[in-house]
Amino acid sequence: MAIDHFSFEHHASCSHTKARAGTFHTPHGPVHTPRFMPVGTLANVKTVTPAQLYDTGAEMVLANTYHLHLQPGEDLIAAAGGLHKFMGWSGPMLTDSGGFQVFSLSKIRTIAEEGATFRSPRDGRIIHMPPEASIRIQNQLGADVIMAFDECPPYPADRDAVAAATQRTYRWLKRCIEAHQRTDQALFGIVQGGVHLDLRQAAAEQLVQLDLPGYAIGGVSVGEPPELIEKIVQATTPLLPPDKPRYLMGVGTYREMAQAIAAGMDLFDCVIPTRFARHGAALVQGERWNLKNNQFRRDLTPLDESCPCYTCKNFTRAYLCHLIHAHEILAYTLLSIHNITELIRFTQSIRKAILQNQFVEKFHEWLKPSKNNG
Repeated sequence: MAIDHFSFEHHASCSHTKARAGTFHTPHGPVHTPRFMPVGTLANVKTVTPAQLYDTGAEMVLANTYHLHLQPGEDLIAAAGGLHKFMGWSGPMLTDSGGFQVFSLSKIRTIAEEGATFRSPRDGRIIHMPPEASIRIQNQLGADVIMAFDECPPYPADRDAVAAATQRTYRWLKRCIEAHQRTDQALFGIVQGGVHLDLRQAAAEQLVQLDLPGYAIGGVSVGEPPELIEKIVQATTPLLPPDKPRYLMGVGTYREMAQAIAAGMDLFDCVIPTRFARHGAALVQGERWNLKNNQFRRDLTPLDESCPCYTCKNFTRAYLCHLIHAHEILAYTLLSIHNITELIRFTQSIRKAILQNQFVEKFHEWLKPSKNNG
C-alpha cells in the first residue's frame, strides 16, 4: 500500500562513524533527526501540557495502543477526531503497538499464533489481541507512525524461544501489513532476535524485503547489560535501509543514544525524563541529580545555567528542593520540562555536530564503549 506525505531526507554523515543527520517528513510536520521523542503513554506526557511540551523542543510524541485501548478506548478517540485533536497535539505522533506491554503481563496472558490473549489489569476482562486488532486500533487512533504487533521475549530467554518469537513477529508483521488501511499512516516493522546477532541479521533481512516506510530495533532495554545492547545496535543498524528512518525503541540515556547514533540510528524514546521527575531527580548534562538531597536546600542557583528551559530560566535548585519535600505537583511538572528539554537538546546538539562533521570530536566521551564490552 502506498503511503502519502512520508519521506526521509538525508543531509549529512559523520566521516568517522555511521552517524547521520536527516529529516523525517510526516503529514503533521518534519522530525529533524537524530531526535529524542517524549513518551505520552495515555495521550499525555505526564504532568506536562502540550504548550509546555512544544517549548521543550519536542517534535514527535509517542502514545501507547495497549493503554489507550483499555482507557478510554479507540472508538472515543476516533470520535474526537483522532489522537492529535483528542490530546491537543498538532505535531507528529507515533503509537507503539502494545506488544511490549502485553508480553510484560507474563502471569495473565497467553501467546499463540493467532495472537495474544490477556486479562485486563484494569477491570479483569479477557482481551484477545491478534495483530489485526492492534492495527485496527492504531488506524482509529490516527498517529502518523504506527508499529507492527511483535512478540518481545524477555532477557534472558532460551535461544529456541527467541528464535520462535522472532519468526512469529515476522509472520505477524505480514498480517499487520494486510490489515493496515490508511495511507496517511506509516507502518514500521520491528527487528527482534534477542541478544543473538545471527537471529537479528536474519530478521532484518526478512523485514527489509517488505520495503516498509521505516524500521525499528525492538527487544533492547529489557534487562540486557549495556554492552550487549551496544553490540545488537551496532550489528543490526547497518542492515536497515539508508533511505528510511531507523528507530531504537525504549532507549534514552546519553551514552546509549550517542552510541546508537554512531551506528546510524535516528529516533529514540524513553520514559526516563518524566519518571525521574516523579522521583525528584533531574538530568543535568548526563548526570542524575537527586534534588531531595540537603545540598540543594539553600542553593539559589539555577538547575543548569546553560539550559534554556522554563524551569532553569525561572527557578532555583532550592525552590525545586522545597517543592519536592512539600510533595507539590509543580515539582514534577518543572522537573519534567527540564528533563525532556535536556534529552532533546542532547540529540539536537549531536545533529548540529554531525552537520558540522564534528560528532566524534565533540561527543567522544559518550562514544566510549561500556565496561566489559569485549
